[in-house]
This record gives sequence, C-alpha cells and structure tokens, in this order.
Amino acid sequence: QFGIQSFRIKMYLSFLLLLQIFSNVYCFNTFSHLERRTHLKFKFPNNIIISQINTKKEMTVDVQTAELILRVRENVKPGSTVVIKYGGHAMENSELKELFCQDIAELCKINIIPVIVHGGGPQIAKMLKTLNVESSFVDGLRVTDEKTMEVAQMVLCGSINKEIASRINSKDGVQGAVGLSGLDANIIQAVQKDVRFGLVGEPTKVNSEFIKKLVDMKIVPVIAPVGSNMNVPCGSLNINADTAAGAVAEALQADHFLLLTDIVGVLDKNKVLIPIISVGDNNQGVEELKNDGTISGGMIPKVETAAMAVTAGVKKVSIMDGRVANCVLRALSGDVFGTVVQR
Repeated sequence: QFGIQSFRIKMYLSFLLLLQIFSNVYCFNTFSHLERRTHLKFKFPNNIIISQINTKKEMTVDVQTAELILRVRENVKPGSTVVIKYGGHAMENSELKELFCQDIAELCKINIIPVIVHGGGPQIAKMLKTLNVESSFVDGLRVTDEKTMEVAQMVLCGSINKEIASRINSKDGVQGAVGLSGLDANIIQAVQKDVRFGLVGEPTKVNSEFIKKLVDMKIVPVIAPVGSNMNVPCGSLNINADTAAGAVAEALQADHFLLLTDIVGVLDKNKVLIPIISVGDNNQGVEELKNDGTISGGMIPKVETAAMAVTAGVKKVSIMDGRVANCVLRALSGDVFGTVVQR
C-alpha cells in the first residue's frame, strides 16, 4: 500500500512538472510573437511589468504600459512624493476605476507610493436625493447644514473611500492601501470658511508626519476630504477635494501633484490646450488668465489651487484628463499631457 501511494505521489509531481514546462513554453511563444509584431525585445528586469488588462484577470504583457513605466522611471525618482486628487468621471466609470487603480499599483512596483485625496460631489448629491434631504443654495453653491454634513461624511468616508482602498488593495504589487479621512489622526484640520455656506471648511493644518509614516511603510493613503473642525470639539467640516488635496501636497512639499479632471487641461480662448502655465509673484500668470477670460467657472479654483501649491513649494502640478487610460502614468512620464503649472 505504501508503494502504491508513493507511486501516486511521483505521478502527481510529474504532472505538475509537465504543467510548468507547458506554461513556460506558452509564455515563450507569446513573447516571441510580440517581439515579431512590435520589433521590441522583451528583456525586462526581475520586476517585469505585468498588468491585469481584462475582466478574466489573465496575466499578459501590456506593451504600452511597459513603455510608459520605463519613461516614468526615467522622469520620476524612486521615493518621490506624488499627491493625486482623484475625482470626476474617472471615479464613476467602472473601467476607468480599474485603470486608475492599476496605475497606482504600477507606481508602487517602482517604489513611488502616491497619496490620494478623492472627491465625491455627484455621489453625495445622489444620496441626498435618495434620502429626500432637501438642499439650499447660496450663489449657486450648496449649503452644508448638519443633515447634509452627516450624509456627506457617510458617503465620502464610508462607501467611496473604502471602495477605492479595496480596489487598490486587490492589485498585484501593492503592499497595502488604507482608507482614511481628515478626521483620522487629525490628518486635515480646518476652520469654517463662510457661515453662509454652513459646514464647509478651509484647511489650516495637515498632519504630514502621519502621512509620511504610512508612505515609509509602503502603504498608500486614501484620504476623504472631511476635516476636523478646530473650533468645535469632535466637529466635522466638508472640504472641497481640490482644496484638501492642495493642502496635503503643500504640507508634503510634493514633487508632483496631479489634479484629475473631465477635460484635457486648461484651454485658451481658441479651445487649444495650454501645455504650461508659469506662476509669478502674486499669482501673476493666473490673474492674467482670469482677467482676460481664458479661465472661468470651475476651472478657476483648480488653477488657483495649482498656483497656490507651486507658490508654497510643490515642484510641479498637472491639471489633466482623468478619462484617459493610464492617465496617471502619462502625467508622470514627461510627455505633454494636460497642463503643467510651475514656477
């Protein structure tokens, strides 16, 4: 009986060996086919760039992503501080959600651990409607009363925040992602911005040391823009996501600050992309664009946030289209993608 069992074990091990051989042959043939089609030689280092690019999660080499990663490695030093404001259509479309999280995973593989601050305005509006919470407006802006604040905190710190962290955690190459809000460890402290708008906050202090400790442990912080009210014990304030992300980028003296939007970048009066905006003293470049009508509406706070960030020491800010595949990698690759705001 022992001899029969030993024979079965040997047969099982032989089967596993044959399976491994066939797998290696298949991979070799796949790479050979890609080399013939693309004229590229696939001589990747040990940390070969492998992406999950279909719903079946079959492992395959994405040539375009590999090229982008190589350019990111050339353009961004390992250990650089990257802050990303995640919002817009990229947060609502399922495919774009997956692509964004895959970009984050690819950065983690090359020792660039990003800090993410997310929005959620449309999701809050949807939940308010579902719960039949009536809203009032001042100058076209929603007033955040106590009931609205309760819903906003539930949506931002709960469903949205945890989904983003969970999606990032599901990707290969990510050591960990943790969902937080400005309330946790007093990451973002704020004061009430304008009593007319209710519980809307303006950041006054960011716990950068806590964020740095997470990044040093290779943990991706995912931060919801709900701040701790400095003037009310245990109070919360809803903060504009662009503003919250800008405050975090400034506190960390980020090398790169990415603002994801639903347009290609800042456009001139002829609707042509402005690739670079140089900010002078007193926000000179930005004020000129505002005064001549080049930027207006929702683009003004984004450009102002970018200008404030570079003035405070952030090296480079990109206002870019979050609807494009691999948008994060493209923005860090050194290619012309969106509008770069710099000193």
